[in-house]
Amino acid sequence: MDKKDRIFQAPPAKKFEFDETVAAVFDDMIDRSVPYYREVLELIVGLILARGQEELRVLDLGTSTARLLLELRNASELPLRLRGIDNSPAMIERARKKCAAFGAEEIELIEGDLREFPIEGEDVVVANYTLQFIRPLERPALVRRIYEGLNEGGEFYFSEKVVFEDRHLDKAMIDIYYGYKRRQGYSEYEIAAKREALENVLIPFTIEENIRLCKEAGFSRVDTIFQWANFVTFRAKKV
Repeated sequence: MDKKDRIFQAPPAKKFEFDETVAAVFDDMIDRSVPYYREVLELIVGLILARGQEELRVLDLGTSTARLLLELRNASELPLRLRGIDNSPAMIERARKKCAAFGAEEIELIEGDLREFPIEGEDVVVANYTLQFIRPLERPALVRRIYEGLNEGGEFYFSEKVVFEDRHLDKAMIDIYYGYKRRQGYSEYEIAAKREALENVLIPFTIEENIRLCKEAGFSRVDTIFQWANFVTFRAKKV
């Protein structure tokens, strides 16, 4: 059973990483740290299933505990080919246990570096809050490989924490977000400790930079399909 996220009640001993400590509380952490996370998953699942495609090939980059893949599998009446990759052994182990518990052993889970993982013949690629943990200089090559690895008509869904060029707006958005975290039960100390642990680990782009990243990779159409404050979900389409 997933534990309550209390990681940052004590001073962080290191920078944030997706180790066993984080994996054990990840589902609680993301539900309480990312606004409307469940609703965004439902939105992406609904849009993927709206394709009405049998044997749809879906690749989830940074799959963590395979939550998206499980929700997609459970919501679909058609057979799907589902794969997830994560570079955290602890996350993949937890994802495998979760899939086994739901009788979803057909979901393929891979431990590996998504920056090097071959992407080919996919109908949909998803990366929820994943690109922001990739070094900015490495993101263009990854998004280009995603574009090239999608079939014609393929879609790339990704969610990101974003920043705003207007520093007053950016600060206001951050303050609103911290208010959200307080309402989820996080203390001021926990909020500050996690911010410190994530410094130079999570590097967000602006909305415009994320759209440009996709267009320069080859995507002709990039839309924002959800936004709450500084959390945004995009859909890029290969046509």
